[in-house]
Amino acid sequence: MSILGLKKKQPKTFKVKVSTMDAEMEFSCEVKWKGKDLFDLVCRTIGLRETWFFGLRYTVKDTYAWLKPDKRVLDQEVPKDSPITFHFLAKFFPEKVEDELVQEITQHLFFLQVKKQILDEEIFCSPEASVLLASYAVQAKYGDYDPNFHKPGFLAQDELLPKRVLMQYQMTPDMWEEKITAWYAEHRNITRDEAEMEYLKIAQDLEMYGQNKRDTELLLGVDAQGLHIYSPNNKLSPNKSFPWSGIRNISYSEKEFTIKPLDKKKEVFKFYSSQLRVNKLILQLCIGNHDLFMRRRKVDSIEVQQMKAQAKEEKARKKVERQILAREKQMREEAERAKEEMERRLFQLQDEARMANEALPRRYKTALRGDGRPLAEKAQIAEEEAKLLAHKAAEAEQERQRLEVTALKTKEEKRLMEQKMREAEQLAVKLVEQSERRLKEADHLKQDLSEAKDAERRAKQKLLEITKTTYPLIAAYSSPPPPTGPESPEMAVDVGSSIRMDFKDSDMKRLSMEIERERLEYMEKSKHLQDQLKELKSEIESLKLEEQQQAGLYSLRSYAEPPYIPHSNRNSAYMAQMAFYEEV
Repeated sequence: MSILGLKKKQPKTFKVKVSTMDAEMEFSCEVKWKGKDLFDLVCRTIGLRETWFFGLRYTVKDTYAWLKPDKRVLDQEVPKDSPITFHFLAKFFPEKVEDELVQEITQHLFFLQVKKQILDEEIFCSPEASVLLASYAVQAKYGDYDPNFHKPGFLAQDELLPKRVLMQYQMTPDMWEEKITAWYAEHRNITRDEAEMEYLKIAQDLEMYGQNKRDTELLLGVDAQGLHIYSPNNKLSPNKSFPWSGIRNISYSEKEFTIKPLDKKKEVFKFYSSQLRVNKLILQLCIGNHDLFMRRRKVDSIEVQQMKAQAKEEKARKKVERQILAREKQMREEAERAKEEMERRLFQLQDEARMANEALPRRYKTALRGDGRPLAEKAQIAEEEAKLLAHKAAEAEQERQRLEVTALKTKEEKRLMEQKMREAEQLAVKLVEQSERRLKEADHLKQDLSEAKDAERRAKQKLLEITKTTYPLIAAYSSPPPPTGPESPEMAVDVGSSIRMDFKDSDMKRLSMEIERERLEYMEKSKHLQDQLKELKSEIESLKLEEQQQAGLYSLRSYAEPPYIPHSNRNSAYMAQMAFYEEV
């Protein structure tokens, strides 16, 4: 049984090949996918987040077009080949690359595309700028210049300069390489992403940078600044420019393309193209560049701010890693230099050892001296001399140690003597204070004694007065009358004398005993002080004698301390105290 009229089953997927500037990728896409689905898949694959600069370009009928994101892929005028080929390229260019390009992958893709456009002469570049750009391209590819590794001819396989520049001057490839290498050597310690950014910063100032052009009788260029009109004979200086801020409206009708300036008094610019597709493409490029122009003048979105913050942190982290790597590299270079120095020294010592071994037989032949003594005898004499010198050295070491011990003892004795001197000075000060106090007490006693004598004299005088006035009364009241004649005065005198003697004996004995006791105590203390001073004088004399004996030994060793010489002021004070104690 046969089934007729069945339609062929349509495939649900189709193959796509996407080429970037440095890689190729193949995907299996669903039939219902739109251009945005394929574009997002490519961006996720390469890790690109700054998607607004790029697009998927394809070739159709001797021209190219960009894949529309909101339309199904198979519904557009894409090639019917399998797989369908697309090129992932920068569609819109930034005004300032250092401010707008955040990710390293974005910078790298821009670098590769701009480099290819310069080499293909789509962007005009002077010979001087071409050499400088080539040096940054070499730095990005090879890293720091190392003359030991980068030998002449290492750039022979690299395409670095436009053919127009190579044909403009009669120079060999080696001469061009020498010029590029001279600049390349100046870019030391610049990383790949920094070298690529420097390349783009120079390239963005070139004419025709970032422009999408259409070849007609006039050339129309669309870039981040606006629209530019060129003549076919002069692609460097535009005949007329329309900045985005000065354009009021852009439109097309069939093959007519219209640019209306913001100033309504100015003339409206119109030009015609041979194909409607060209006008559509130009309008698409104008809309995309104008949107980016307006976006740059607004505050960055949260996504862009996060990307910039992450990029800043990543750059800081890489900077720290580069610094650590540079230190490690420097340490490794220093270690290698030290290793080379040690190897050189080892080779030198080996040469010296070899030369010494070669000279040994000649020295053996000339070992006999002029007196005919053999080498063994000379060796024995040298050994005996060495033993003698060693013995003398041992004796000198023992003498040195003995002198050190003596010096230490002398130091200790000096310290003890100084301590005794300080104690003696303190004792002398105390004795002086005591003597002054005793002198004051003696003065007080003398004053008390004189006052007692005065009191005794006054008492005697009063006693005499009393006896004179009271004696007649005593005689009148007594029974026997007093005898007359010379006996009565004697009696009066005897009575007064007995009263005076009794008063004198009682007071004077007490005063004399106190004075005698004070005198004995003072004499004992003076005797004790004189004994201590004599003992101290004898110790000082003995120490001075020992110091004089040791003075000769100290002069033999530079490390021994000089003998102790008392200070002149201290001697003067000490002698004054001794003289005072002797007087006391």
